[in-house]
Amino acid sequence: MPQPWPAVEIARTILAGFDDYRDHFQRITFGARQRFEQARWQEIQQAAAARISLYEEKVAEVNGWLRQAFPAPVLLDVAQWPLAKHAYIQQIDPRLDDELAETWYNSLFCSLFSHDQISDGCMFIHTTRPSLRGRERAAQTRTYALGGSLKGMLQAIFADYPFDVAYGDLEGDLARLEAQVRDCLPDWVCKDPELAVELFVPVLYRNKGAYLVGRLYNRDEQWPLVIPLLHREGHGIEVDGLITDEAEVSIIFSFTRSYFMADVPVPAEFVHFLKRILPGKHIAELYTSIGFYKQGKSEFYRALINHLANSDDRFVMAPGVRGMVMSVFTLPGFNTVFKVIKDRFSPSKTVDRATVIDKYRLVKSVDRVGRMADTQEFADFRFPRSKFEPDCLAELLEVAPSTVALEGDTVLVRHCWTERRMTPLNLYLERAGEGQVLAALEDYGLAIKQLAAANIFPGDMLLKNFGVTRHGRVVFYDYDEICFLTEVNFRHIPPPRYPEDELSGEPWYSIGPHDVFPEEFPPFLFADMGQRRLFSRLHGELYDADYWKGLQAAIGEGKVIDVFPYRRKGR
Repeated sequence: MPQPWPAVEIARTILAGFDDYRDHFQRITFGARQRFEQARWQEIQQAAAARISLYEEKVAEVNGWLRQAFPAPVLLDVAQWPLAKHAYIQQIDPRLDDELAETWYNSLFCSLFSHDQISDGCMFIHTTRPSLRGRERAAQTRTYALGGSLKGMLQAIFADYPFDVAYGDLEGDLARLEAQVRDCLPDWVCKDPELAVELFVPVLYRNKGAYLVGRLYNRDEQWPLVIPLLHREGHGIEVDGLITDEAEVSIIFSFTRSYFMADVPVPAEFVHFLKRILPGKHIAELYTSIGFYKQGKSEFYRALINHLANSDDRFVMAPGVRGMVMSVFTLPGFNTVFKVIKDRFSPSKTVDRATVIDKYRLVKSVDRVGRMADTQEFADFRFPRSKFEPDCLAELLEVAPSTVALEGDTVLVRHCWTERRMTPLNLYLERAGEGQVLAALEDYGLAIKQLAAANIFPGDMLLKNFGVTRHGRVVFYDYDEICFLTEVNFRHIPPPRYPEDELSGEPWYSIGPHDVFPEEFPPFLFADMGQRRLFSRLHGELYDADYWKGLQAAIGEGKVIDVFPYRRKGR
């Protein structure tokens, strides 16, 4: 008699692997407070990278468990997998992280089967989880009432957020916070007896900062609230400000930054809380911001297929200069670009396909300091041919035929990355007024400097490789030539040996593969003489090899340089 297909056992094995992954994820996350208190800055960066790589490592491990426990003809009988899905649903129903468990199941299914086997019957293309549960759960927030005294409310807040390292000057910090609240909010609000603060109980940690996150609110209005804390070695914990502007809080949770470490027992409810204070953020970004980037990927994909199903939007080539390595297309009504690697690169490019893939994956694990767009890597996207403008499809089929293929009425995109769509900096400057040009070039230089502080050298720093976000920030997004700053050999151009050297079309000095001559940047970066002179005035030190060598020396000494995701008022 044939044995019944082991749906329950397979589901249990997958869920056991999820529990193991979550346990390791939480252990890394729980260590964030101690790393902050002990000022172990390099370990913070290492832990962030380890937590990102953990997911794929654990998926591979559980794939091995399944293959060892079940014979291949049984395990790989895709027709039976709806039974495993049904059994899995029953097992995850009581959980508080059930939406993450669905995504984990999808990852295991995709690790076993080719993507043409993907269907909603076998996996969770659409979630089966309600967005919020009605059953009783542990509170994730604390509420503080004004009680007639703004100072008293602030004192109550910080009594609930102690550290093993003392605050250096809490009384002074509280006085400054009170002044900032009065400065940020209308005077009548600060006197409103119904004014209250709601804060997420766990502290959020990232890089060298800790953050209290919540909202200020009364009966009629609310304001997002972020209070950043720093550990000044030898001086204790310091309150570094108070942020209530939605745009500034949105930047702190930006797609250009590393992920927070936070103890989030009920992820969906915390994301819902963040969504209330940041309504302009998509939930995919909010999941990603707290380290659940695979869940962010799932939410992004669901939003994409929903958009395609409910709009007449069609893919077009993204505006801007065509890339020499990547071909980029977009949906006008969906704030994302899709990047595929071309089959043939421009002759000036010395990288190959494998190197480009490695560079883009590197960006996932390094500190992006608010200056590099996060990416999601996808395989085997399938879209209706009718969703492409003919010119766009023709170009993709021409420049990337090994990646983009037609299968009847379906367009198969075998491999691509997605990024948030931005206005290319070169196009932005063409349309910008004088003040906007000044602000953009100031931020462009800051972007290069902050990337360098994080040990990243962009390589190709042309304006077209940077974008401007909706908040006016300049962000790098073209990664095929990035490298660690410490790998670059910055050099001064040697003086000419003879007068004829300066007239020669060829350099009179040797150039190694990692040599960079910052003196050559001005004509390379700016064709517009006005912009060239302005940038030289704003950031002329970038043209000096010694400036870059100084950064390399600091990084070599183990220093983690401060890059703040907010404006530091009064500092």
